[in-house]
Amino acid sequence: MNNMNNTALLFAGQGAQTVGMGKDLADRFPEAKAWFERANAALGYDLAGICFHGPEGELTKTENAQPGIFLVGWVAFKLLTARLPSLQVSAMAGLSLGEFTALAAAGAFSFETGLGLVRQRGIFMQAACDATRGSMAAIIGLPVAATEELCAETGIELANLNCPGQIVISGETERLNRACEVARKRGAKRVIPLTVAGAYHSKLMAGAQPKLQGILTTTPVQPPSVPVLSNVTAQPHGGSDEIRRGLVEQITSPVRWEDSMRYLVAGGVTRFIELGPGKALTGFMKRIDAHAELFNVADIDSLEQTVRALGAPAV
Repeated sequence: MNNMNNTALLFAGQGAQTVGMGKDLADRFPEAKAWFERANAALGYDLAGICFHGPEGELTKTENAQPGIFLVGWVAFKLLTARLPSLQVSAMAGLSLGEFTALAAAGAFSFETGLGLVRQRGIFMQAACDATRGSMAAIIGLPVAATEELCAETGIELANLNCPGQIVISGETERLNRACEVARKRGAKRVIPLTVAGAYHSKLMAGAQPKLQGILTTTPVQPPSVPVLSNVTAQPHGGSDEIRRGLVEQITSPVRWEDSMRYLVAGGVTRFIELGPGKALTGFMKRIDAHAELFNVADIDSLEQTVRALGAPAV
């Protein structure tokens, strides 16, 4: 990432979904509404309606949450770049499913292809959840080495290395509960069980990998137009085969988010724009680099603030 200019786009991951996401954008901007309609046509069901109106139980289902977050992140990206045509982007990254949004935004595959991939990925991951008994927890305030030791002792895995002091662990439910007890005894500030369908980013998701690989084998993938970081390596993706491999591996590998962000900071990125629902990635970034300039686009207000701050007239 030589002579990098200073802006990276970050795409939200699962857990960011919220009923009503994208609705004000679709109501206000005809081009946003058109993307939601295009998504419904591509998938053959009313994903937009689930994003806008829920119910929450329906939106939270992995096979709806994943394409829903992809769709809202994509719409935020298209609205932002249409209003700031001179915005120079030096790199992109996305948390877990957000990596697919980042790859689509960087032209590695089309909008429809990316949307279909994350819908299928959600279905495959849900099937893996149903076939196993797994869960996840966030461990706050325990060092990485101590958390790794805890995982080795209790037979669970690191799932997300999000930011300093926040690590998510994943694995079989009873072992995970034991790991949470041990973490508390060893001085974790907080242990937060996560409301998830199963043990994402652990070997319990391995059942989803051959299915996703089967689809990716026949999916056209181009090299991205700007570097897109892999969650698995915390380095930019290489060619098409490497992208396919990374996306399959990602299902059972830890998300190396903090390392990915440090790679960008070391390469000269000083401004990060989070696209899609929620502000989780902005929160992580504050902990990773207190000097970073942070923006997000999730709705009309945040779109207007970001466009105004980055130098174009308000929408």
